[in-house]
Amino acid sequence: MATFYDEMAVMALDMITEFGQPVTISKTEPGEYDPDIGGEAPGTIVEQIAQGILLDFTGQEFQTNSLIRQGDKKLKIAAQGLAWVPGLLDKVVAQGRTWSIVPPLKEINPAGTPVLYELQVRS
Repeated sequence: MATFYDEMAVMALDMITEFGQPVTISKTEPGEYDPDIGGEAPGTIVEQIAQGILLDFTGQEFQTNSLIRQGDKKLKIAAQGLAWVPGLLDKVVAQGRTWSIVPPLKEINPAGTPVLYELQVRS
């Protein structure tokens, strides 16, 4: 069955590419110990481009989830082709704004094949 879900992951990427937009996901890789400064060297920022759709939450979602704040958005990202899975400490740049990822971070992965990530983002 993995091939069916692999095809679904490709189809999700195709659909989001057609109807969505490129978004940049960035994270900071921690620096290593530097004996010259006597501590950890500054981290480096690593970025990847993903295909995503930025959506508003519905009124029903606001009623059933008290963690959603005014201005929060739902970002659906195609899992196919990502170098790494988005994490809660990562930042996302979409529509010219920088967004923080807040819990919950959902992975849609039938039969263990990641197809889509659904993020709650806050500016």
